Amino acid sequence: MIGARTLAYQVLLHLEQKASHPDRMIRVLLARHSLLEERERALLTELVYGVLRWQGRLDWHIDALSRTRPGKIAPGIRVLLRMALYQIFFLDRIPPHAAVNEAVKTAKSSFPKHMVGFVNGILREALRREDRWDWPSQESHPAHYLAVTTSHPLWFAQRCLQEMGWEETLAFCHASNEVAPLVVRVNPLCAKDEDVLRELGQEGIQGELSPIVEGALRMRGLRQDLTNLKVFREGWIQAQDEASQMVSHLVSPRPGERVLDLCAGFGGKSTHLAQLMANEGEIVAVDDAAWKLESLGENAKRQSVSIISTVARDVLELTAHETGTFDRVLLDAPCSGFGALRRKPDIKWRRHPKDPYRFSRMQKQLLQRASTFVKEGGVLVYATCTVFREENEVVVEEFTSENSQFHLENAAPFLACCRGDFTQGAFLRTWPHRHGVDGFFGARWRREV
Repeated sequence: MIGARTLAYQVLLHLEQKASHPDRMIRVLLARHSLLEERERALLTELVYGVLRWQGRLDWHIDALSRTRPGKIAPGIRVLLRMALYQIFFLDRIPPHAAVNEAVKTAKSSFPKHMVGFVNGILREALRREDRWDWPSQESHPAHYLAVTTSHPLWFAQRCLQEMGWEETLAFCHASNEVAPLVVRVNPLCAKDEDVLRELGQEGIQGELSPIVEGALRMRGLRQDLTNLKVFREGWIQAQDEASQMVSHLVSPRPGERVLDLCAGFGGKSTHLAQLMANEGEIVAVDDAAWKLESLGENAKRQSVSIISTVARDVLELTAHETGTFDRVLLDAPCSGFGALRRKPDIKWRRHPKDPYRFSRMQKQLLQRASTFVKEGGVLVYATCTVFREENEVVVEEFTSENSQFHLENAAPFLACCRGDFTQGAFLRTWPHRHGVDGFFGARWRREV
């Protein structure tokens, strides 16, 4: 039977060559290899996400050990070395020599003899060095030090230092490398917190009430795909980080209202909005990816939500003449995504230094278009899951200065169900190193009557 290391290698090599979603790839592989032992299934996930999380640091080790120029190392070889070095440096339960032998064995089945020798030589030298490495100087080159030791792109470390300073950046980078807890929200249309906790307990899964957001649970000890659980199949729960749930509370929709969810994606916030509305009223969810909206529809049905209709269109092509105006409009804008690195570590290596600027230009256009759907006296909410001012405060400040009929409101009163201070000025602002949740930003305006 094919093992976890081989499957992890296949996933990581595919990701190296083509941008994909690692969670979906893993889910498909686990379904295809249903007889894989539980510990092998766990190892597959650990290897994929661990290597993605520490890829920059692992590459630094490889390049420090290799006489071959970085760009000349074949992708398949580099992925193989990353996997082996991750096991050597980060996994105590796998003997280092076993990791080396497994990598050499894989190399023999796929590469010429001289490449096998290259892999063996690099890994044996890594074992000999142990912890004796010439790390970048924290004092002389702080950005390089952060980039290597916390495994983030150099440009990202430089930018964070400029915006946050040393202490905040260091804490943020370390927190972004932690494994995020599995958080779900309980669907009040189908169940109560205690119902879900009881069912989870019967399946040997630990659940605890979120210390941050009402109606959220943190789960531990899950040894299977969440979608296989009875509480999921029956629509009692939906995976969603607490910070993401706060955005829906910032919108604060009421039963019977018309709500527009732009860039809705798979509908995590759409269905949450519907539940806050007691499934009364109307929600129009818009996204340019029809396949995502199809999943949204299935998700809504599973959660007994019946008030969502979908529109597969580019937001910039949609007009209020077609849809009418709304009581509440949410723009969950496309962004660089650096607030969600705990869950999506591959983002670090797919982004370009100019991406925050590119996203900000798109966000300004989308926000301006979103405002045209807001009725007089209605509410507009802008949200991202990134940390850079250019995509957050700067976008909001420009929109506010150019649209005098929209008045910025303080986010705090709408987050009363959240235990703690999750605001920065007038805005919703969450951080993994401060709050233990994903990094989200949210702003709320009311259109004058």
